[in-house]
Amino acid sequence: MRSPRSQPRLADRVLVAVALVLAVFGIFMIYSAGAVELPSQATGAWRRQALWLALSLIAFAIAVRVPLRWLEWAAPALYGGSLLLLVAVLVVGSGVGGRSWIRLGSMSIQPAEFAKLGTVLMLARLGAGRRPPPEHLWDLWPYAAAVLVPTLLVMAQPDLGTATIFAVIFLAAAFWSGLPIHRVVLVVSPLVSLALAFSTPLWAVFFVFVVAFVIGARPLLSEAVLTLAANVTMGVVMLPLWHSLAPYQQARILAFLQPEVDPQGAGWHLIQSRVAIGSGGWFGKGFGEGTQKRLAFIPEQHTDFIFSVVGEELGFLGAALVLSAFAILLWRVLRQAERADDRFASVLAFGIFAMWFAHVAQNVGMTVGLTPITGIPLPFLSYGGSFLIVSFLAIAILERIALEERSGA
Repeated sequence: MRSPRSQPRLADRVLVAVALVLAVFGIFMIYSAGAVELPSQATGAWRRQALWLALSLIAFAIAVRVPLRWLEWAAPALYGGSLLLLVAVLVVGSGVGGRSWIRLGSMSIQPAEFAKLGTVLMLARLGAGRRPPPEHLWDLWPYAAAVLVPTLLVMAQPDLGTATIFAVIFLAAAFWSGLPIHRVVLVVSPLVSLALAFSTPLWAVFFVFVVAFVIGARPLLSEAVLTLAANVTMGVVMLPLWHSLAPYQQARILAFLQPEVDPQGAGWHLIQSRVAIGSGGWFGKGFGEGTQKRLAFIPEQHTDFIFSVVGEELGFLGAALVLSAFAILLWRVLRQAERADDRFASVLAFGIFAMWFAHVAQNVGMTVGLTPITGIPLPFLSYGGSFLIVSFLAIAILERIALEERSGA
């Protein structure tokens, strides 16, 4: 075993370098997003993002020194602290259309972002402590309970988009902890039923598929009954669940299905985003020269729709380079999850991978109309201090995993 002094300062330089390049590039794009004809919230946001990046690097420098065993021991406390923040935001929080932020002087934090990492840590702790790995659906109840609490608290804000990230983290942790793939399909099936319940014929076809899959997979009788009952329930509760959504959430989903129905209202976001990205062509209009952006036609162009600014000003080539950078980042994280001998480290790395993958897929997808608009930020690029700090804390954890794996600690 190497002594601490002989350990490399960075065990995965590529991972850290890609994250830093994306964060610095994000500051430039936020600066461009604020270069509009009339001052807006985006104007000057790049300075605040630069400050958040400095704080994130300080957090990285501190967190990378924390041994994994300490993190595993402290996971329940960190998870519990994130839940307390979610409760606090419901009491003293603020935000547009709900309570998602806690103000600290001139700055604000979003507790839900810290809860994502806290939940990943808790699920990794549960995965590491289970011997043998989960085999049946009933073995997942500790995982489900750990995810359900923050999910319900986030939905109470309400923040439906962030709640979906917790669902992805749960599925990732269950799969990577050893749950057989056919049982992962059983877990996912009620969510698909919920999404298809708006069309009775589509839901009926899918339900027939679920019945056939259950017969072929031959799970426990209780698992089969639970799966079929959950799918039927999702089909039934779709209508009351729809009516429980806030009007702006309903409008976003309708705009995703058919934005042209309300081009000046709910469909505005998607239509303008598509126009901006499409007008960029192969090489873009040039940094700072996007016309859709300068006229502020792209809504939330420094946060949720920062990728639209990239597409308009840097074109297909710039957008492809950004996606390639994310692909490299995610590949390095997945490689760490595969190589880690320690079970806690492996599940933790895969949970971080799932969190970032869900963010990238959802954010980029909503800018081109492949997924509903849910207000999910693009990691490292979108303006927002909470998620930037959480992302660099995750980078520190991944760097620590690589460091201890290399040193044999």
